[in-house]
Amino acid sequence: MYDIPREFLLIKKKYWILVIVCAVVLFLDQWTKAAILEKLPLHQRIAVIPGFFDLTHVRNTGGAFGIFGGEKSGLGGFLFLAVSIVAIGILLVLFIKSKENEKTLGFAYSLILSGAFGNLLDRLRLGEVVDFLEFYVSSFRWPAFNIADSAICVGIGLMALELILKEEKRSAKPKSLKPK
Repeated sequence: MYDIPREFLLIKKKYWILVIVCAVVLFLDQWTKAAILEKLPLHQRIAVIPGFFDLTHVRNTGGAFGIFGGEKSGLGGFLFLAVSIVAIGILLVLFIKSKENEKTLGFAYSLILSGAFGNLLDRLRLGEVVDFLEFYVSSFRWPAFNIADSAICVGIGLMALELILKEEKRSAKPKSLKPK
């Protein structure tokens, strides 16, 4: 029988959360993108819920929601790779510095990191990011996005919520009365 090394079992819980969240989000993100690349030609769409939600194969050479999009080569492509790598580094440092009891914050960092990794993999492999989820009502369309983008947005939302709740707790505490 194979014995699991004791040190392996002693890894902090927050690191297990990071590994599990990253594995799940990366798998779902890369699997769905591979399916879109294989089954849906570029710029084609499939109405899933007519008038509200389509699967639409688009490529994003820019930042979030196509901001600063354009050519996938040259300085712009290098800039987005560099920004992604720096952001991942900063997020890893923030995650490592987070306290074990800051579960929501750790989960939020895990989601943001996994989304950033998913889109970075696309940029490294393809020079651009595959997007395919498109929501709309009438002529109002939300820019197409993917699972990695969703993880980033949910993570940022959780992080903001956690910071707001911490601030509310801090301001709700009675201030000690100190003589002047």
